[in-house]
Amino acid sequence: MNLSQEPAVHVIVVSGFPRTGTSLLMQILAAGGIPVLTDKSRAADVNNLRGYFEYEPVKSLMRDGSWLGSAARGKAVKIITQLLPSIPSGVPCRILMMDRPLAEVLESQDRMLRELGRPPAKSRELLAQTFSRQRETVLQEMRSRSAVAMLDVSYHALVARDPSLIDAIAEFVGWPGLDQAAMLAAIDPGLYRSRSLGEGAESIPR
Repeated sequence: MNLSQEPAVHVIVVSGFPRTGTSLLMQILAAGGIPVLTDKSRAADVNNLRGYFEYEPVKSLMRDGSWLGSAARGKAVKIITQLLPSIPSGVPCRILMMDRPLAEVLESQDRMLRELGRPPAKSRELLAQTFSRQRETVLQEMRSRSAVAMLDVSYHALVARDPSLIDAIAEFVGWPGLDQAAMLAAIDPGLYRSRSLGEGAESIPR
């Protein structure tokens, strides 16, 4: 993809599976000065203390994606991995793909389900295999699109406030005047506290 330097031309898509840090990345982009597309339809809770940054029409993207090329241009929007292929072909997108070990993702999802009083997944191994296949299939399709560029974003590097990763994100999104100091300051390591994963994972935004 030949990346345009005019940010209003493209959509900045923050993607990943649930519990991979997509809400955290949306929070970081907003702190840097990028408009985010959210209707605040999902309130902050114990699992995401600073909010989910969701946009209700994303849930219906498989049926109607006509809004994406207009309402989302020049903004950041959160779209889970499974819905990426529903982005209309030809819509110029820069996709920031959150990358977190699947074992941690599934542990975090199970913990959230338990806190909501719902049963966890019956087989993490089977679910991990399904997620892995889905991710590879989606990435292959999106990388084949001429209007799409992608950048992998390490969850752990982000939480560790790696300035080189913030540099890479800033260069990739091509947003003039992006406040990288504010982006780093938006990451609160105190929210990344040790629980059952050794290195921990909760309750920084997901």
